[in-house]
Amino acid sequence: MSSNSPKKKIAVVFGTRPEAIKMAPLIRKIRQADCFELKVCVTAQHREMLDMALALFAISPDHDLDLMSDSQTITEITVRALAGLEIVFKQEKPDLVLVHGDTTTTCSAALAAFYQKTAVGHVEAGLRSGNIYSPYPEEMNRRITTAIAGLHFAPTEGNRRNLLHCGVDPERIFVTGNTVIDALHLVARKEYIFAEAALNRLDYAHKKIILLTAHRRENWGRPLGNIYAAMRTLLSNNPDTELVFPVHMNPVVKEAAHRALGAVPGAHLTHPLDYEPFVNLMARSYLVLTDSGGIQEEAPALGKPVLVLRAETERPEAVEAGTVKLAGTEKDQIVSLAQELLTNKAEYEKMARAVNPYGDGNAAERIVNILRAHFFADQEKQGVAGLYSGY
Repeated sequence: MSSNSPKKKIAVVFGTRPEAIKMAPLIRKIRQADCFELKVCVTAQHREMLDMALALFAISPDHDLDLMSDSQTITEITVRALAGLEIVFKQEKPDLVLVHGDTTTTCSAALAAFYQKTAVGHVEAGLRSGNIYSPYPEEMNRRITTAIAGLHFAPTEGNRRNLLHCGVDPERIFVTGNTVIDALHLVARKEYIFAEAALNRLDYAHKKIILLTAHRRENWGRPLGNIYAAMRTLLSNNPDTELVFPVHMNPVVKEAAHRALGAVPGAHLTHPLDYEPFVNLMARSYLVLTDSGGIQEEAPALGKPVLVLRAETERPEAVEAGTVKLAGTEKDQIVSLAQELLTNKAEYEKMARAVNPYGDGNAAERIVNILRAHFFADQEKQGVAGLYSGY
């Protein structure tokens, strides 16, 4: 960037805790660059859990739409996000809007930017499960965002291939690794004291701690019941094993979890954990069972095998690398796979030592370097106008 080149304004938009965590390293790197003006906008489609991540990474949004309401529907979030972001984009006039992943905020922000003919960059682009209803609504959110975005920051080569299959210009795709690994390295510490006393009392040295997260909409009802039944069986069959389950605040998940596991010996149900304690709990756990997407990337970076409580995953690289196995939501399958890892040391070590396919912790720096080159390396040929050749 030459001394007389104007700074480019980048708006980073997100609305949930996972997005905040994964965008935090990128926000930090953009702030450090002297060629960009940064504006952070949050929709707060998840309020309290988002605020936890904002506090942890010292992020003060320039715009907070504060959209969350009780029993909100996907349609309501989308409508309010579109209306609020239209106002923000008209006021700020960013040169580029950066969105992350696959939330309703992501899709809404991409669409709102498109309506203003503002360029979109998609961080964590190219994930696909192949089923538009699983995960729901995330799979469709990411497909719509792909259609709108002009710059695609793909975590892996597999994600790049997915984008090529969708007809994305290969010159607009950049394989960067996943920024979640950057975030993980910022907060994981060997000597960490939990604010929740029960977590400090766990015998991590002599007990095998299973860390469970389960909350996705497609698992509500019978699938969650199966998952909870599997946990009861594993605890009963393995006296040296205990379960930690940070329970999602959604009433559907919370009430069922406490009914099924609240009185089970060895089961510890906690409030949702902020990212920092969660990462450090994951680092001390023996095995992770989850229906989350991001944990499939994070846990392998800490050497923890992951069983995915879903029938399919948009992160097949982890399955191919051997860090993750699909366990589905049937009780017997979950118990069988988990039991093998609890009792077969060779199989456990095979997963624990597999190379994490999601990067080395330098994804955010790569993305900023790509943005710098995009805007300033050849300003006549590059820049926002070049993102949408149809404009």
